[in-house]
Amino acid sequence: MRVGVLFGGRSGEHEVSLLSAASVMAALDRRLYDVIPIGIDKQGRWRRGTSSQSRDPAGVLLRGTPFILPPVPAHLLPQRGAGLVNPRLDVVLPILHGTFGEDGTVQGLLEMSGIPYVGAGVLGSAASMDKDVMKRLFRDAGLPVVPFVVARRRTWETSPAALLRRITTALPFPLFVKPANLGSSVGISKVNRRGELGPALNEAARYDEKLVVEQGVDAREFECSVLGNDEPVASVPGEVRPGKEFYSYEAKYLEPGSSTVIPAPIPPALARQVQRLAVRAFRAVDACGLARVDFFYVPRTRQLFLNEINTMPGFTAISMFPKMWEASGLSYPKLLDRMIALALERARERARNHYARG
Repeated sequence: MRVGVLFGGRSGEHEVSLLSAASVMAALDRRLYDVIPIGIDKQGRWRRGTSSQSRDPAGVLLRGTPFILPPVPAHLLPQRGAGLVNPRLDVVLPILHGTFGEDGTVQGLLEMSGIPYVGAGVLGSAASMDKDVMKRLFRDAGLPVVPFVVARRRTWETSPAALLRRITTALPFPLFVKPANLGSSVGISKVNRRGELGPALNEAARYDEKLVVEQGVDAREFECSVLGNDEPVASVPGEVRPGKEFYSYEAKYLEPGSSTVIPAPIPPALARQVQRLAVRAFRAVDACGLARVDFFYVPRTRQLFLNEINTMPGFTAISMFPKMWEASGLSYPKLLDRMIALALERARERARNHYARG
């Protein structure tokens, strides 16, 4: 089976994607898969590598062959067209995090190309990426979320005093200010007092036109992996213990001090509640294939809140998604096998759809 591994991209999570892709390509069973690495650089240029380059994502971006997926079924195209080399691919793993990768855009391209791919579809990806839409879907499904306010960058630029007043009237400090569409905690700030709110909104506005401000809670952070299509199942939960004040980009990837505990040291009843809510969240956003669902747990009140869902979570050597499945009895290589099988299962189901009358 020819498996294309898509990585890099134009988002602020480009480097994380390279690390994830390197781990994925190292773990794929070469007796089962012919691995074709496909890198997208920060300017959006696509380059295809060879199987021998599949353990060096950065090298593919520098020395690969210019390439782009065709927006028509691949089997109808010649192997060479307009100077670009288009390989036949049986399935694609879009190991892309954030904008232009996890937000439905590349999923739409793969749909148009007629190529099966791992993970959520266009709707599930887009809805899960937008923290405003995601939280409203959770709330409408009866799932617990912390209070939040949504604002536009344009509103912040034209009516800053009114927006500050609206936020501080609706929510008590501390607050978390986030770009609506990004991951890996890029652009997120914790705000403890009013004077910090303006700079935090400026920082989030660098990354998106829509901003989300959430009420902060004094909580433990749990995560749970979900796998499946129509019948999703949840892994054992894990706990994240940030080395900084919150689980920022630096705390996740750059600085020592953060730790994870898998399985999370919690009572069985709470673990089951996390798993049930993780599956409900997965269904609420129309996810499929895989996702990681993140939670806040407030020990004082015993309240459990959904934080967010990630439809293409990190796959580095220290990432929670594969580690939670490993603790649940599914090894990293077998997890990838299962993800690919789910992608092909979904493609077969979609192939039953008729797109024209008759």
